[in-house]
Amino acid sequence: MSVQIAVRLPEELVAYVDALVTDGAGSRAAVVARALGLYQQQLSAERDAQILESSGDYDDFDDLVSHVAVGD
Repeated sequence: MSVQIAVRLPEELVAYVDALVTDGAGSRAAVVARALGLYQQQLSAERDAQILESSGDYDDFDDLVSHVAVGD
């Protein structure tokens, strides 16, 4: 289900969104929804990084680092 909302954006952002739509990004709504989804992912990753930084528990990454290093 989707809900229609109205937002006010600076002219420069609207021009950018319209350019993306012209280049095949779908609709204005699709561009805004994708941007918000990416922003949501970024905030989630930043929270995860803060939790990891505060815990100092990096041991879970040892196997991953070894696996990646083997690929070099």
